[in-house]
Amino acid sequence: MTLTVHHLETSRSQRILWLLEELGLPYTLRVYQRDPKTRLAPPELKAIHPLGKSPVITDGDTVVAESGAIIEYLVECHGTQALAELAHLEPARGTPEHRECRFWMHYAEGSLMNWLVMKLVFDTIPRQPMPFFVRPIARGLCAKVQQMLVGPNVQTALAFMDAHLARNTWFAGEHLTMADFQMSFAVEAALARSGNESAWPHLLAYRERMRARPAYQRALQKGGPVVIGS
Repeated sequence: MTLTVHHLETSRSQRILWLLEELGLPYTLRVYQRDPKTRLAPPELKAIHPLGKSPVITDGDTVVAESGAIIEYLVECHGTQALAELAHLEPARGTPEHRECRFWMHYAEGSLMNWLVMKLVFDTIPRQPMPFFVRPIARGLCAKVQQMLVGPNVQTALAFMDAHLARNTWFAGEHLTMADFQMSFAVEAALARSGNESAWPHLLAYRERMRARPAYQRALQKGGPVVIGS
């Protein structure tokens, strides 16, 4: 039975499309539009999964949510059919590559995206409608949080990733693994919100390697842009 990807525009589900394209699996794409004012997912997604979030896939009667869980499910069920280039999607257990893959699978959502989402929120708050006398207070508070908390943590994350990619072609070493699909959205978002992409040459080179892959390009054609601005 054909997989269905419930895809929210400009969302983390883009990485699921990339993996499916790499694996060459047939799938149906159902695209949902964000609310133009709130930028939140539409309520229709709750009919698929109670959290009402994307990505979600349905595979027959099986419903899988959360990017990491979806990536692991697809590799577990279909990774053995992958071409030789993708034979290392899940590195052999007990190897350094497997430990790296596991780390980056957790780091993407467990640490990195928290700071990137906070940066997006505090960048956005001062631009929201509010009484004129409140705006200077909101702007000042957001600037302070960005300066003392969010900004330093984002910069630390960018430096950490850039240094790692100075020594590795992909996140778990010399081969494309699950970790690269999980990290792909985070890399795009981090560079978009870095303020100066050129400061991170190894991250930029990684993004170019990722974007150059035909499967990644097909995923973009089908799913649309990954991130829009900051």
